[in-house]
Amino acid sequence: MLIRPPSVRRSLSLPRLSSVRRPQPVARHPSLQSFHTSTARLLTARLGLPPRRRKISQDAHGSVFQRSLATAISDSMRQDETPFDLQSHINNYVHPLHHPRLYDIRPFDPSSPLLVKSHDDPLPRSRMNNHGIPGGIDEMLSVFDACLQVGKLDRAALVLTRFTDSDILPSHELIALHNEYLRAAISRAFEEPDSKWAQSLHSWYELHIRGKGIPQTSETIACMLKVSLLSAQGARLAQLVTRYMDMMPGDEIYQVFAEEDILTQQDLGTIASIYKPASDLLEDWEVSARSEEPQSLAAETDSTESTIPPETRPQPDEDPEVMAVPQKGLGLESLRGVLSFFSKIKGQDVSRLPLAERREIQARLEKDCVDAAINRWREENQALKKLGLNTSLSTNALNSQLYEWQCALEAKLQEEFALFKESESRRQKSVEDHDRCIYAPFLSQSTPSRLAAVTIISAINAISSTGADKGIQLATLLGQLSKAVEEDIRYMAGHQQFGRRKKPRRQIVRKREGGPASSPVDQLPDDAEKKSNVVESSPYETKSWPVLIKTKVAVALLSALMDSAKVNVVREHPETKALVSQRQPAMAHTTIHRKGKKVGVVIPNKSLVELLKREPPADFLARHLPMLVEPEPWTRFDKGGFIQYPAQLVRVKHGEKDQRIYAEAAVQRGDMEQVSKGLDVLGRTGWRINKPVFDVMLEAWNSGDQIANIPPLDPQIPIPVEPEAADNPLQRREWLKAVKAVENEKSGLHSERCFMNFQLEIARAFKDQTFYFPHNMDFRGRAYPIPTYLNHMGADHVRGILCFAKGKELGESGLRWLKIHLANVFGYDKASLKERESFVSDHLDEIYDSATNPLTGKRWWLQAEDAWQCLATCFELKAALDSPEPTKYVSHLPVHQDGTCNGLQHYAALGGDLWGAQQVNLEPGDRPADVYSAVAELVKESIAEDLKEGNVFAKAVDGKITRKVVKQTVMTNVYGVTFVGAKAQVLKQLDAAYPNLQQETGVSITLLASYIATKIFKALSTMFRGAHDIQFWLGECAGRVCRALTPEQLDRIANGESAPTKKSSPRTRSTKKAKTPKTPKTPKASSDELLSQFRSTVVWTTPLRMPIVQPYRKNGTRIIETSMQDLTLQVPERSDPVNRRKQLQAFPPNFIHSLDASHMLLSALECDELGLTFAAVHDSFWTHASDIDVMNRVLRDCFVRIHSEDVVGRLASEFEARYKGSLYLTKLERGTAADKKITALRKSKKQTLKAELLEEYERLRLLGSSDPEEVKKGQEMVTPASIFEEMSASQPLSSAVEMEPLALGNISNGGSANEESDDDEMAAGSDSDKTDINIPNAGIDFEVDAEHYKSMMELSRFELELTGVGKESASNAKRKSNLRAKATGLNIWLPLTFPDVPKKGDFDVKRLLNSQYFFS
Repeated sequence: MLIRPPSVRRSLSLPRLSSVRRPQPVARHPSLQSFHTSTARLLTARLGLPPRRRKISQDAHGSVFQRSLATAISDSMRQDETPFDLQSHINNYVHPLHHPRLYDIRPFDPSSPLLVKSHDDPLPRSRMNNHGIPGGIDEMLSVFDACLQVGKLDRAALVLTRFTDSDILPSHELIALHNEYLRAAISRAFEEPDSKWAQSLHSWYELHIRGKGIPQTSETIACMLKVSLLSAQGARLAQLVTRYMDMMPGDEIYQVFAEEDILTQQDLGTIASIYKPASDLLEDWEVSARSEEPQSLAAETDSTESTIPPETRPQPDEDPEVMAVPQKGLGLESLRGVLSFFSKIKGQDVSRLPLAERREIQARLEKDCVDAAINRWREENQALKKLGLNTSLSTNALNSQLYEWQCALEAKLQEEFALFKESESRRQKSVEDHDRCIYAPFLSQSTPSRLAAVTIISAINAISSTGADKGIQLATLLGQLSKAVEEDIRYMAGHQQFGRRKKPRRQIVRKREGGPASSPVDQLPDDAEKKSNVVESSPYETKSWPVLIKTKVAVALLSALMDSAKVNVVREHPETKALVSQRQPAMAHTTIHRKGKKVGVVIPNKSLVELLKREPPADFLARHLPMLVEPEPWTRFDKGGFIQYPAQLVRVKHGEKDQRIYAEAAVQRGDMEQVSKGLDVLGRTGWRINKPVFDVMLEAWNSGDQIANIPPLDPQIPIPVEPEAADNPLQRREWLKAVKAVENEKSGLHSERCFMNFQLEIARAFKDQTFYFPHNMDFRGRAYPIPTYLNHMGADHVRGILCFAKGKELGESGLRWLKIHLANVFGYDKASLKERESFVSDHLDEIYDSATNPLTGKRWWLQAEDAWQCLATCFELKAALDSPEPTKYVSHLPVHQDGTCNGLQHYAALGGDLWGAQQVNLEPGDRPADVYSAVAELVKESIAEDLKEGNVFAKAVDGKITRKVVKQTVMTNVYGVTFVGAKAQVLKQLDAAYPNLQQETGVSITLLASYIATKIFKALSTMFRGAHDIQFWLGECAGRVCRALTPEQLDRIANGESAPTKKSSPRTRSTKKAKTPKTPKTPKASSDELLSQFRSTVVWTTPLRMPIVQPYRKNGTRIIETSMQDLTLQVPERSDPVNRRKQLQAFPPNFIHSLDASHMLLSALECDELGLTFAAVHDSFWTHASDIDVMNRVLRDCFVRIHSEDVVGRLASEFEARYKGSLYLTKLERGTAADKKITALRKSKKQTLKAELLEEYERLRLLGSSDPEEVKKGQEMVTPASIFEEMSASQPLSSAVEMEPLALGNISNGGSANEESDDDEMAAGSDSDKTDINIPNAGIDFEVDAEHYKSMMELSRFELELTGVGKESASNAKRKSNLRAKATGLNIWLPLTFPDVPKKGDFDVKRLLNSQYFFS
């Protein structure tokens, strides 16, 4: 029986309840202090909030970010508080603005960058116990959460018990888990009343919380009070309430009352009536709270009548069907099922509906394609049965067979579900029981029917994506399956925010004084209120399932699928000719040997392969469609974009934690405001289908002919004649190779046509609608639309059928730019603007003919570089010119402004490179400069010189060098393309332009591509000297960072703690091995252990204050035993050592990418402020023709604003601050005076590498001491570093060898000449012919060795192997690079400093304000 509170307690009346939301901490479990407000200023700031809103502030577009003191623009820094040595530096970068605009570059102090302190040491991991509880912290946390989710409180209690016994969690983390357990138990009591539940919770509290000495919180006491109020009455209730309230003395009572979601108003009244101290204290206080539940959709949107008035409905057009690729499989049918909604509203514009209904429709599209797939399978299966067809003979009916899989797998999973409780309760658990204990709470969050459908779809998609006939590696299939299942379970559970949600709390306000609560907890020190640049991150991964959980879940589902999925194999009897049907497994698991290792693979049945080859199935299509309403603004890392389906602000690959940790911390600080709002601007751009172009495209598609980039339905590719059996075996081998190439080409064209089929189906469905593309970005900040199939970043045909939803009158300027745009998409884009206008005027007849008779006329538009975009512009220009007043024509066509090799533009601005600036149109000019043509001319001049000397290669390529041949290599060189990649690019262009070049010249086209690539690299090295220097500087900085030990690591080593290394994790189940006595570590082993601690990755901040973290590490492996096989999986961890080579070689291109991404987003923000419609494809910016002049001004202003600051100097200052106090290992050149002196010192001391490190660490500590005696002692110490400093030796460029391959104008074969020999993922190999297997493509002296290699062309592969000529040539080519690798220097530890910033050239970036061809 509950006692009502006395009526005199007016302060507890419900209308007066209110709460204040606090800034959420980064930690997994918020501390008690984080729930309180220490100043009245914060309370006042909340008064302007609209009612029933959870957000702190709401702008016009809905983005919410908190501003910290460290990032506030209006809070100027007092100069007298700034250290003297930083004063001038800060003045250069921090310019407080009184009225900042969203598109202004915010002040950033590089001496105080965002630092995320994380526990990057490997977490302890134990074996699974007898109760089936795994031993990893992250695994136990995931199991605990899952058990609470499905009501398995007994299993959750076992996890808590193991946590307590193992003593691996800090007390504040442990009590937070106990609180969640108590909350779940209370919730369950409401659903399933049990007379014993209250006593069990009281016992749990006494034994496991108080008995273990775990510090309790106000939440713990609130839970126990709730248990008491629900279960006791009378004297027993008074006894319990008094006992628990006595545990929170003094003003801490108010912390208990603040637990609003646990204790109701009635509960507070009951407690106050029983516990007199609380009743007395409440006289001076008032408790107010208000609901923080988000507004319902109907409440926050207009409730206008849902139907569109008949008179406003456009008459539906009768569109022809998109001709399907023959024998469609799952993909297109599922897509059509999802899009069937649009056929019901054909001709109606959803954008005219009220917002609430549009959001409901959008949610329906996102909601579920899994049920749509099941319905499609069922319908086809039932349709065949109604027709009297035996589904066992209908081998072409994939959907019908998939429905049988669904039914069988669902039944199998139902049997598995029935075994969960039995396995969990069994005392002596088998291997299967242990596995079942792990995955049971996770699978229980879904249903057998849904799990079966997701498993089938994921498996088929995974097999198809890797090539159905090749099979798929088991680990890959399990990874994709587990990801799909986890996302589906989280999505259906409504967990858009992974992890725990913060609970609402009351705010206790003093009634008489109007000040904050006087509790000691509330009185936070001033520095606690300020937000530091150092943020603590949780050491535990709670945002996704651990790899053990994922693997066990996926194996359970895949095993069930392989046992239940059968296919109908129908064959013709050889004698009777009757059809014979047999049920066979759809897929089988086996192992193969690959590169000397046994690898598990899943091989699909040949009959299934034939079905899948006809059409690759689609993914979860409904979640990849454009949106019918404006995307949700980005308010958190995982909140934005789609309405229901969760997306991430930054695309992070599975397992890579660094970027996510930094991004979430930056969002929390408010540093990502400009970036997120820039993405919101891109997402708010409305699009429509360009109907005239779509109609032409549909007609072209249904004809089956090859038109523009549409591949033919039935490509006629001749197959070479088969040689006679008696001919040379090598000829037959070449014939087989040619036949395979033809088959691959046909298969590629078919796949391309299938993908276009999806795109046209989506376009047809959205033909009458206004739609939007939500955007997110990669780790470098580059924006991408989330919808996969149809977006403006697609190929020419997709861009051609898209136009802006809003139109604008052309005006005089717009008409001019529309003409220029037509010349640009045609390919006439290197002439002056006036010449481009004239080009269009000269071809008006062809333009009108293209728009009037696109497929039956002269087809002039098909000659264009971008044919479909050209046709769209022809339609637009004709419509404008035919209108009564062309300048008044309302245009919807996006007009593009493209940068001139944008990466080189940034490099030229960074280096002040005048010649380079002229080549990329930063310098004003009468005509557009073309860097690709300039490089092509330099290549031609160099070839002409070789031609005079009779060079064989020069003769072969003379007259064949065009702008197109060099363009891709020049464009990608700035982004780190290797020589192997450059050769492949040139080879592709030569093959396309001169398919018979090898037959005509007798020289391998591969060697010719290598020869041309060499010339391109040399041309670039002469044109962009400044860019070359900056690339080297960036790479050297990255190389030093990746060989550094942080101050925290140094402290640990100095304190005698063994440096933790990533070890292979124990198997889930493993046999005990006999213990072997430990052997002392050798100096070599100790040195290797020390070198394995290099974990510092390259982190920097963009001009828009987004932190960028390079993800390249050497991932460790973990062996997981499963019922299918033992899996050795790569498990990325923050404790993994960095991949130094990838870090330093990727840093220059990634840094440039982050700059061009900042330029694009800054331009988007300003264009939006000016009312422009804006879209972008990296360095191609789109708007209406009438707004091009305004956008051009914005693009130039934003570029100048970025580069008017000392970007490289700021980066250097950030590095100095970010890696302050680190020591790095470098190599000193042999033979120098410093080398001799250090060598002599080492001979006398005979120290290990670790001892030298500790000695240098101690020296630096003494030198930094405030005690003069210690400083003097440090000055007297002699170490290799002190000798180095004493002799004023120049800092060694330890990364020069590794950077050479990727610097502008340097040639690399993709290898590395350093001690790390890992593969370069940026280098792409190519198929080699008989003459280049053993002949290197780089390192050839094409002037000296031309005739030698020409003679080698006459030799066959067998002759090359027999004579050893190829091996000798390869050995000679590698000799020079090996010499540098062998010439190892002297290893020394030095304080981490960075080389001087390269001197900037004379070019003034502000000159580009007058360059009309900067973007054109």
